[in-house]
Amino acid sequence: MGERLKGKVALVTGAGSIGPGWGNGKASATLYAREGARVFLVDNRAEAVEETRRIIEDEGGSCATHVCDVTRSDQVAAMVTACVAAFGTLDILHNNVGYAVPGGPVTLSEEDWDDQMSINLRHVFLATKFAIPVMETAGGGAIVNIGSTSGVTFTGQQQIGYQVAKAAIVRFSRSVALEYAPKGIRCNTVVPGQMHTPLVEAHLAGQQSGGDAEALIARRNARIPMGFMGTGWDVAHACLFLVSDEARYVTGAEIVVDGGLTLKCTDR
Repeated sequence: MGERLKGKVALVTGAGSIGPGWGNGKASATLYAREGARVFLVDNRAEAVEETRRIIEDEGGSCATHVCDVTRSDQVAAMVTACVAAFGTLDILHNNVGYAVPGGPVTLSEEDWDDQMSINLRHVFLATKFAIPVMETAGGGAIVNIGSTSGVTFTGQQQIGYQVAKAAIVRFSRSVALEYAPKGIRCNTVVPGQMHTPLVEAHLAGQQSGGDAEALIARRNARIPMGFMGTGWDVAHACLFLVSDEARYVTGAEIVVDGGLTLKCTDR
């Protein structure tokens, strides 16, 4: 066990996983606990967040769980209140929830557009809105938001709602960083590329390749200059740096974790 986050309280949304293995939020929450943080684990599915809790507690870490729809203002306010009730404060906010629906400006339904803005962007706004006053009272804090290379360039599939929402997260993070830097609150973005998380087998394979996960994995690996997808742990380590005191002078920044994907991709 490390001590890079010793004494800190971290709230992680999307801390469960859609299937077996390590999603970005699950890996980040576990890594934070390994580095000494007390972690408030949030997900919209009790069974998913309970698995993360068991892992952390089996390793001797400290955590609590909470089920929440992070697109609902009342539930997000209650989430932050519950975190403070459990651990006394909030030092780190990690906004991890996200979900992509394929479609362009004509084919994507209005309902899916609104849903994409809500689940990918509104939740970041709401969690930040209610967390910042607690951080101000505590004298500072660190926020890390999870973007996507889909918000930077075309990465293989048209998904305009997701792309726009993820692009907006970067602008949102920079705005928060500028406003709250004088108050000791840092805000940064991690921008993952095409990672091999449980989402690939559980959802994307059916959406993009008729259920053929091996074919999808091969296509995604072939797009990446390094030749392979990263994992949730690659995202987690970037997040750990940004929320730790090692990044005390870093705010309004983006760390791209994509194996070089965006170095060669251009919009088309």
